[in-house]
Amino acid sequence: MTPCWPRRGLYAITADETDTGRLLARVDAVLAAGVALLQYRNKSVDAATRRTQAIALQAACARHAVPLIINDDWRLAAEIDADGVHLGEDDGALAAARAALGETAILGASCYDSLALARSAVDAGASYVAFGAFFPSPTKPHARHATLDLLHDSAALGVPRVAIGGIRPDNGRSLVMAGCDLLAVISGVFDAADPAAAVRDYQRCFE
Repeated sequence: MTPCWPRRGLYAITADETDTGRLLARVDAVLAAGVALLQYRNKSVDAATRRTQAIALQAACARHAVPLIINDDWRLAAEIDADGVHLGEDDGALAAARAALGETAILGASCYDSLALARSAVDAGASYVAFGAFFPSPTKPHARHATLDLLHDSAALGVPRVAIGGIRPDNGRSLVMAGCDLLAVISGVFDAADPAAAVRDYQRCFE
């Protein structure tokens, strides 16, 4: 059984950031504003820096009682005792991650535009499934496109459904209305002039 964690709300994903101090300052503001989950994602730094940043973020998340999810790397998640990991289709087997992290870890899976992938992920122990991109995304401009029907069709899976890809406060409500439980956002939060205010704008999608 996965731990108690907010299964509805904003799922903030960090942007690539080489400046650890700036990353922590922006993350602290986002955590204080109130998010369901925080995912550490950084494709621009080396392994040692990722470990340093992940440890610092784990401490920040603990202060705010927000689960920390590590992107792509279940070994790093296990090493720092993070709350969970998020894996894409090329990041290793979900079952191996579950075995390494234990039954209480939050295990997320990218399922792109595929209900079949989502079913397989749940069978392998995923705690949530993520679909997208729903809208054009500056982070992944060539990502596969998911439709609102996918959110309807995946309701029977019995796990929270995450939507990602180009989500803004003005289009996120349509995803929530279609059945999305968590809105995953990178640039809309971390590239904002005021990340905390951006979090509050996204939270209104759930009202």
